[in-house]
Amino acid sequence: MHSDSPQDRFLTGKPLAVLCASTLVVILTLGLWPFCAPRNAVVWIPGSNGLLFGNAGTAVSRPDFPPAAPPEAPCSLEIWAQPARTQTSGTLAAFYMPRSPESFALRQSLSDLALQRSGPGPSRFYVNNVFRAAHPVFLTISSGPYGTAVYVDGILRRAASGFRIGAAGCSGRLVVGTSPTENDRWTGVLRGLAIYRSEIGPGEAVRHYQTWSRNGQPALDAGDASAALFLFDERGGDWAYNRNPAGPDLFLPQEFELQNQAFLEPFWQEFELSWSYFRSAVKNVVGFVPLGFVFYAWFLTKAPARRAARRTVLLGFAVSLTIEVLQGFLPTRDSGTTDLITNTLGTWLGVLLFRRVESASRAGGRHDP
Repeated sequence: MHSDSPQDRFLTGKPLAVLCASTLVVILTLGLWPFCAPRNAVVWIPGSNGLLFGNAGTAVSRPDFPPAAPPEAPCSLEIWAQPARTQTSGTLAAFYMPRSPESFALRQSLSDLALQRSGPGPSRFYVNNVFRAAHPVFLTISSGPYGTAVYVDGILRRAASGFRIGAAGCSGRLVVGTSPTENDRWTGVLRGLAIYRSEIGPGEAVRHYQTWSRNGQPALDAGDASAALFLFDERGGDWAYNRNPAGPDLFLPQEFELQNQAFLEPFWQEFELSWSYFRSAVKNVVGFVPLGFVFYAWFLTKAPARRAARRTVLLGFAVSLTIEVLQGFLPTRDSGTTDLITNTLGTWLGVLLFRRVESASRAGGRHDP
């Protein structure tokens, strides 16, 4: 008759203890690496105007852009950018103001351009097939009381009457290369950036694109109320200077940083209908299956099956919570509660997998001669 004692299980003893410790070390390392803020990956392009944003690069305005009055006044942006690749997403530029209901972000979403804002009205606005890898694109976003228009290389691509940025959305701290609150890094070359306190019409959009691409800067009329104009022609140093002397400059910190990193962000705020979100969720489930597998085997040597399963799942939750809390202090990681759910689910699946493997092992043992 087959014994059900711990000694008869296929995982036990010192090898099991080593396997448990190794699994825990690997999971903690993958969840927390790198263990500190990396060096800010922003460099000047040799022999040319522009900044190259690497895998963890950012620039921040100092001081902040002052609030404009009235808050619904027009605001327009021009960005001359060249993405490193199109099979990724990241925040090109965003404005952040603590405790403000208004904010605005400009993102690359694969090959699409995504405009995101908080506050009343529509929160997202997409323009399809804007970005091409290793190809510069000149974006003009003009927003006023009647809506927002997006021009690509001087040509109108899309307009939305319900989506308005407003001057309040273009106030506060300007963050370039990532989100102010989460690790949403953009990689590529930024060749120019301008912010206006006015709308940009079709004729101005064409003229700015032609003069900026030909001369390296836009030809501005007296009526162009520029709040900021960055040509990125310094070619060295820690600052990109604003050609509007009354406006803030852009600082390049020594280390990669987030302005207000989210801490244990609620899962309903993290959720989004995107392949990257579901791909990340699947990875987090699968990543904790080994922990559930080996630690359930370990706890079976100490307690009955039901209690061992409960201890294993609680351990998986505790390890996940530890990682998420520590990630709140690491700018390259995201601290959220979605991972608590997926990691704990992965731990439970590891328990079920061990039970299935052990059952199959015992069935094979009973049929041995």
